[in-house]
Amino acid sequence: MLKALKYGVLAAFGFAAISATPAKADAVSDFYKGRTVKITQGFSVGGTYGRYASMFAQFLPKYIPGNPTVIAQRMAGAGGLKAANYAYNAMPKDGSHLWEPLDSLVIAQLLRPKAAKFKANEFTWLGNAIQSNAVIAVRSDKGINKLSDLKSKVLNMAASGKGSQTFLVPALLNGLYGAKFKIVTGYRGSAPMRLAMEKGEADGISLTWLAWRSGVPQWFKPGGFAKAIVQLGVEKEKELPNVPMFSDVVTSKEDKQIVAFMASMGPVGRGLAVPPGVPADRTAALRKAFSQMVADPDFIAEATKRRVRVNALSGEKVQKFVNDALKISPEIVARARKLIMGK
Repeated sequence: MLKALKYGVLAAFGFAAISATPAKADAVSDFYKGRTVKITQGFSVGGTYGRYASMFAQFLPKYIPGNPTVIAQRMAGAGGLKAANYAYNAMPKDGSHLWEPLDSLVIAQLLRPKAAKFKANEFTWLGNAIQSNAVIAVRSDKGINKLSDLKSKVLNMAASGKGSQTFLVPALLNGLYGAKFKIVTGYRGSAPMRLAMEKGEADGISLTWLAWRSGVPQWFKPGGFAKAIVQLGVEKEKELPNVPMFSDVVTSKEDKQIVAFMASMGPVGRGLAVPPGVPADRTAALRKAFSQMVADPDFIAEATKRRVRVNALSGEKVQKFVNDALKISPEIVARARKLIMGK
């Protein structure tokens, strides 16, 4: 009798364990059913951030339990920092609001602590759709034929804000390599910056290779309007085998650490994250939905149609990359801040 009772109790516990998972899934589905989920991104609608945000809004509802409506909205300013600060401090923390992080998030936190009012590692990262190097390109008529020419010619560089890689990468070359870039901030997105290059208002820009290739691929054909001078990232872009990596140019251990730290931009931007405090069951569902979305052949086909690419990372991998990047020593951060920000 006791044996039978013991079995009955265990069976009851077993049933509870089995039924707990569907109940949890139903709770997530019930939350999202009939709801509108918002994606906030901090750059222009026509740039690559805007294009990915639009695709996320189009395809993500298929994979989120409850199939909510998803819309993308823009909150531009300060090179993406306005949206970042909003996401960390004011965005609702219930899983109904997502955010497309800027690629320079970790760098901005450490180099501009007064402007960056967030802790990058406290966001929950859902995943990243693309990894792409920062590439400085200049007009072909400026006589820049090799990297060392940047030390002798003053070039006007268009940039959005000091939190963006459009400012940070040219400033890094000024401080670490002796380039003579004059950086002009205030442009609202990559399209206005490229227009400034066309008009002769700017001589060059630092953008991801993704942004260059999706916006003006014809510029980089032999004898084209622009040429890539240097790239910053973990590995060379396959299409730029002869463009030097900045990590190969610097020699000292400290300088290489700074360049490696700056290369953290590649795996961070053009994905999705949620602010701290979103319930764990909803973040798990959103991470799974993101992974399913970026593997969807229709999503990949849409990316090709919009002249962007898919080279995804899981939320767990992005989270680890962010956490590791933040482990850089305070001494290296201080030196990088002085070289880039002048203080």
